[in-house]
Parts: sequence; C-alpha cells; structure tokens
Amino acid sequence: MTLTQYLTTKTESFKQKEISTETKDKATLVITEQENRTIEGFGSCFNELGYQAISYLTKETQQKLFDQLFLPEGDCRFNLCRMPIGASDYALSWYSHNEAEDDVDMEHFSIERDKKMLLPYIKEALKRNPDIVLTASPWSPPTWMKTKKVYNYGKLIWDEKILNAYALYFVKFVRAYEAEGITIHQVHVQNEVVADQKFPSCQWTGVELRDFIKDYLGPAFEKYGIKAEIWLGTINAPEPFTEWMEDRTEDYDVYAGTVLRDPEAYKYTSGVGYQWAGKNAIQRTVEAFPEKRYLQTENECGNGKNTWTYAEYVYGLFRHYFVNGANGYMYWNAVLEPKGMSTWGWEQNSMITIDPNTREMIYNPEYYVMKHFSHFIQKGAKRLTTAGMDTAIATAFKNPDGKMIVTLCNKMNEPMTTTIEIKQKRYQVELPAHSFHTLVVK
Repeated sequence: MTLTQYLTTKTESFKQKEISTETKDKATLVITEQENRTIEGFGSCFNELGYQAISYLTKETQQKLFDQLFLPEGDCRFNLCRMPIGASDYALSWYSHNEAEDDVDMEHFSIERDKKMLLPYIKEALKRNPDIVLTASPWSPPTWMKTKKVYNYGKLIWDEKILNAYALYFVKFVRAYEAEGITIHQVHVQNEVVADQKFPSCQWTGVELRDFIKDYLGPAFEKYGIKAEIWLGTINAPEPFTEWMEDRTEDYDVYAGTVLRDPEAYKYTSGVGYQWAGKNAIQRTVEAFPEKRYLQTENECGNGKNTWTYAEYVYGLFRHYFVNGANGYMYWNAVLEPKGMSTWGWEQNSMITIDPNTREMIYNPEYYVMKHFSHFIQKGAKRLTTAGMDTAIATAFKNPDGKMIVTLCNKMNEPMTTTIEIKQKRYQVELPAHSFHTLVVK
C-alpha cells in the first residue's frame, strides 16, 4: 500500500510526494472502512457576470478555463452544477421568463434572455461533460405573481390561479431547456426561502412550500410528464426569524420537518438543498430523514478579497457538510472580475478572478480547496468514518475504483505531524502551516 500526498500552500500548488515508510507511533487519525453517504458530485453556478468575466479572455484561454472546470480529466471535474430560473443576484440585470401581466397560461413564457449568456456557458460545460447534473432554482417569480410587484422583496400571491400558473412556469422552463438539448435534472422551488432582500428574492414558509409542492408543482410535473426531480431548496436557515412563522411546530427544522412529514409532499420531494445558515439544520434533517438526499447548494461567498484565511474557512464548510450528510457540494461563482462586485453592491469571492484590463486569469485559494476535493473524489464514492484527535481536520472517502481519498487542512501557524492509520498500517504525514492536502491511498 502506498500513499500519494498532494500539498498546497501559499507558495506551492499540488506538490506531490510519495509516502511509503510505516511507523509504530500512536495514530492521531484513523481512517475506518465504515461507509456512509454516497457522493453525487461537485460544481458551481452558471451566472451572467461569470460568463461576462470569461468573455475577456482570449478564445484559447477560455477553452483552457472550461477544460479545467468541466473536463472529467481536468482540474476540478465538475459534474453537479446549478443555474438560476430567471435572474439571480449575479445577473447583469433583473428579469423573469414571463413578465406578461396575468398570463396564467404562460403563453408568453420565453428563455430568449438566457440564449445570450447562460445557454452558451452551460453548453461549453456540457461539451466537456455531457453527464453534468444540472439543478435550477428561481430567485424571484415573475413580478406580477408577487405581493410586491418587484423582483426584490415580497412573497408569492397565495391564490389558486397564481399557484397553478407558477407550477406551469416551472414546467415551461424545463421544457424550454429540453428543446435546447439541455436536461434540467433537479428543480429547487426557491433560492434562499428566508431571504427578503434587495436582490431578487421571495419569502416562503414551510407550510407554503409543503402545499405548493404537494398540491401544485408535483401534480403539474406528473400531468406534463416532467422527469426533473423536485427538491426542497434552497434552504438558507434552519428556521426563519420572522413574525409570520411564530406558529412553527417542528423544533429541528420548520422547512424540512414541515414538508417531509406530510406524506403527499414527501412523495414528490427527492431531497433537500441547504446553504449558508442552513448548515445548522442539515445534521438534524439527515437524522430524521436518512433516506433522502442532501446537497450543499451555495458555498458561502466571502467579501471579494479571496484570502487564504477565508479559504481555510471554506475547507471547514466542505468538511461540515460531508460529515453531516451532504451528498454533494456546489460552489457559488467559479469566475468573477476582481473583487467580484454584484449588480446590487456586494463584493464576493470566486475560485478564479479575471481582470478585464490585463486579461489575466488568477487562481484564488478557494480554487485549490475545491480541487483537493473534486479532482480526487469520484461520483459514487462513499464517505468513510474517521476517528482520533486529528479527525476534526480531515475527511475520508472510498471511490468506486477502490482508492481511498483523505483530505486534510492545517490552519495553524506552525507545521504539524499527523499519524494516519489506514488498513491497520500507520504513516506519518507532515502538514506545513496553513496548508491543504489530499492523500490518495492505493
């Protein structure tokens, strides 16, 4: 048995080292062969501002970037990606797919806007990996469906005619993309259901999500033969801290608890997507409904400074979600301009920064965090249980091909040594200060 160590520090990227010498020192990290949840993949989100940043590159460099992100033999090997239905907060401007007032039959539904930037972005990805699983969620319904006729703020009008129309809106979306040769595999009902923001948003209660899924969206997908899965997502808090949910009845999670305890809503719901403060609920939801699948749907996005310290925090997010039951992990914007300014005024991190003036492509620290996971962990891998005093810095997986993958992070200002026990053999691994690691065990 041999271990290959891949190391990333502030000055070195994926330095490789073979470890074969055994030790009799006491193990500080034990990799068991106890298998847990199945890994479905890794990816990021397709957004207009990301594609605009990519457009500054030469054609040759664009192809290199797409290869690195999406080729099955590339750096990141993305196979699980997200996209908005209408405008996200990283669109160039706000829009929906049907702003024709009271068009409940969706006669004016159109994805014409998406053909400018989103469709080309997605198609470049699918050229490299036709098997990418694509998830989609709206940030806002059409404005005429909302209590406030704006993309930001407000809620869906709770009227049967509107609710049926909105379910048809999802049907039309899946079909329109199908006509473009793109399969939408999952529909998440609403991006960040708790949000009442100055960017496109729409608040939902758990009861509203339950009733919309079981009485409108699920039956509409059945009626029109839509094969896309319906997901309860994306949930950005374990419970909404707002007056209109004071009557909540479930302590562990008013969203998943309310929806999945209902037999009809449960029947239509394939899984739950959590992001941001939703991380505080995933463990409880997985324990309550272990048979469902779970995704981390939006990596927390920082402040546009792309620091090493924040990348270490993001490593902790990867570990938190996988240890607590996530089947997959999606970054937010893979590519942005320097500082990553949104159209509504928030600077955010990205894996890659592209300077529109120099056309330089900069790989940020979070690029390497993602690569340490997505490059090595295959779809279908099983997360393995770890033990010992160093388990808090590690995650472990077993790929379908039998290889074991161990990720490690040393956030300390000093180097450390961990003694890893794998298959009853022990090896010492040196971890420089502030470093990310992957061990491939053959």
